[in-house]
Amino acid sequence: MKKIRVMLADDHPIVMTGFAMSLEGQGLEVVAQARTPEEALAQFAQLKPDVIVLDMRFGEQLTGLDVARQILAQTPEAAIVFLSQFDQDALIKETYRLGARAFMTKDCDPADLAAAVRRAQAGQLYFLPHIAERLANLSVRGDASPQSQLDERALEIFTLMAEGLTNAEIAEKLDVSTKTISNISQAVKEKLGVHRPAYITRLAVKHGLIEP
Repeated sequence: MKKIRVMLADDHPIVMTGFAMSLEGQGLEVVAQARTPEEALAQFAQLKPDVIVLDMRFGEQLTGLDVARQILAQTPEAAIVFLSQFDQDALIKETYRLGARAFMTKDCDPADLAAAVRRAQAGQLYFLPHIAERLANLSVRGDASPQSQLDERALEIFTLMAEGLTNAEIAEKLDVSTKTISNISQAVKEKLGVHRPAYITRLAVKHGLIEP
């Protein structure tokens, strides 16, 4: 029986090597290990693995979510399994909304990761019990995350605000007027019900937009 070809993408070589050994011990074939988002995109395009196991946070410019968006834009049927040390509700929901087939935490059992890879390769979703429960709770009580309430531009500005940038700095970074940023940032604060910088940062961390 042909082995499932797996590609790993993580910026921690020791962690990635450990997962590679675990997956191969479960009868899977690891065909590539990428350390940067750029490597991940290039190796995926070249090797066309059956499944890519993708770290949520790696690289300074692109995140795992950015890589997944680019891969799925080119290859909608791509099988993506996310790995993360962060497990905020909003992150979990975003991965499945994006089109990933599993979300696994880095402390997961190797057998569970292998099961997720096999399910993903078969075109199915895989949920650990506690992940499934949290997603169910989100659907019942509603999603109050910034991701669900803001459009793409407003969310980008909110994230920059949470990182501590001033309106002038955000305006320069996005190449728009300071007045435009001031208007949008005020609207964002009103919509989310947060006004102090510390609260903005705390909300962004809670929902996985920036790291603690």
